[in-house]
Amino acid sequence: AQRKIMDLGIRGRVAVVAGSSQGLGRAIADALAAEGADLVINSRSREKLMAVKSEIVEATGARVEVVECDLTPADGAAELIAAAESAFGKVDILVTNTGGPPAGMFEDHSVEVWDEAIQQNFNSVVNLVRAALPGMKTRRWGRIVNVTSVSVKQPVKGLILSNAIRAGVTGFAKTISNEVAEFNVTVNNVLPGFTRTERLIHLAEAVAERDGITVDDAYAGWTEEIPMARLGEPCELGSVAAFLCSEHASYVTGQSIAVDGGWIKGLI
Repeated sequence: AQRKIMDLGIRGRVAVVAGSSQGLGRAIADALAAEGADLVINSRSREKLMAVKSEIVEATGARVEVVECDLTPADGAAELIAAAESAFGKVDILVTNTGGPPAGMFEDHSVEVWDEAIQQNFNSVVNLVRAALPGMKTRRWGRIVNVTSVSVKQPVKGLILSNAIRAGVTGFAKTISNEVAEFNVTVNNVLPGFTRTERLIHLAEAVAERDGITVDDAYAGWTEEIPMARLGEPCELGSVAAFLCSEHASYVTGQSIAVDGGWIKGLI
């Protein structure tokens, strides 16, 4: 599905998108660049980042800076935000996004695996916000969007790490959204459902091994649960995230918005 461009009022805003060399992070970076934002993309692979930069610049003409760093260590977040501020002088938009933790049941995961998942999927969000927020408050304009998962509203079988840790991000985001609202800084979460990304391939393989079925059967099982009867496309998540970063979403904060084709069964 091709995105239709609308003026989101963020031309010239500086956006940092973590984990943006592929998948959902890349889709969000594409959407923000198409709307005229200056972009800082990040992952642990400089080779992938340079390829993405070339493609985004060619497609949109956006100004794009590359920052190769790992956000798992505590100083990685500070490094990313400092590099963005050095390149563009400020950070207006922060999109937190990291790869999902390993699939598995509770007894599959050691203490070390839990600690690593918490560092990667919770602490990295806190550290990124800690680094970017002071400048946003000073300028009295900011947008923070966290990429989490539908699992925060309806836990997914076999994803106990994601179910538990991303729920923590939701609590953090809701609380801090109230603390910074008076500074015209919004904090929201986007909740991807079953979306056609590299991550979903790994999850399908894990489900197939766990349940003794084929990968295609795993995809079919998910599709049967989705009212729209198809997987999501990354650009569909990217468009919603870009809207939350926009001027039009200036009165939306503390929300967790699912992009899931109707998979979540609850009312809210």
